[in-house]
Amino acid sequence: MKEALLYEKLPEGKVRCHLCHHLCQINEGQRGVCRVRENRGGSLYTLVYGQLISRNVDPIEKKPMFHFAPGSRSFSIATVGCNFRCDFCQNYEISQMPKDQKRIMGEEVAPEEIVAMAKRRGCQTISYTYTEPTIFFEYALEIAQLATKEGLKNIFVTNGYMTKETLKTIHPHLHGANVDLKSFREEFYQQRCGAKLAGVLESLQVMKDLGIWVEITTLLIPGLNDDQNELRDIAKFIFSLGGETPWHISRFHPMYRLLDRPPTPVRSLERAREIGLETGLRYVYTGNVPGDVGEDTFCYQCGSLLIDRFGFQILKYQIKDNKCYKCGAEIDGVDL
Repeated sequence: MKEALLYEKLPEGKVRCHLCHHLCQINEGQRGVCRVRENRGGSLYTLVYGQLISRNVDPIEKKPMFHFAPGSRSFSIATVGCNFRCDFCQNYEISQMPKDQKRIMGEEVAPEEIVAMAKRRGCQTISYTYTEPTIFFEYALEIAQLATKEGLKNIFVTNGYMTKETLKTIHPHLHGANVDLKSFREEFYQQRCGAKLAGVLESLQVMKDLGIWVEITTLLIPGLNDDQNELRDIAKFIFSLGGETPWHISRFHPMYRLLDRPPTPVRSLERAREIGLETGLRYVYTGNVPGDVGEDTFCYQCGSLLIDRFGFQILKYQIKDNKCYKCGAEIDGVDL
């Protein structure tokens, strides 16, 4: 156990966590929504510090991050737990373990070991992913600080529900983020995720204001968030953050507790991509459809193919000095 960061002590032995927008008020002996932060004796403790449940070397494209060191490898880590309860979660075995199984598991691995492993594997980045990195913030922060000193960059793959205080605390060491914008309807967030849309929108704006490279992912679920008016609302919001912000629209497959919906029709993904491009976004991608043209990066100015992808593999790369090889347009991203 380790005492948590970003909380306040309240009367009668209660505490309030300031890590995410739930702002949980927690009584003595109780845990927050995430089930991995507990009030013990009027102090808040994280129960997952150093408790690694998953580690892998992934292509950076798997996050998905298409404009952050394309073709590189990212050392990807997670603990158990999440502050959402999405009924379509693809990593529910570990993200929902503290809620569904009432237990916390993990292998004790120090932050220094994580950074050393990443360097040995030739990774340029460390990704905090698979579950929600906000809930293992103390662990992630220490790793990120060490990683920065060693020349590595840090990426959150996140639901985007952290507070401004959390982002400002890690900001100097958080270089990129892929944020799930799961819907643009409050009802969806409340019923499907146990959260509120406003918190995610606020975090996205704060990330952009802090200069963190942001890419956004929407999992398109038939009949739930694939209405074209809603997709236009998402695209317009992303455009308000900056037309250079990549939007990944991913294909849904039945998972966890949401088994009564079919996989997303490819045509729905294509139409969503068209809506994003029509709105003015420079880079709109389709995901979970290997070989689809929507996986590729095109120049927003002349239309030339710049990065030809198949799944997470790059087949052709035609960007030099962050510019289109044909017309010289500046292509947005980090270390292109």
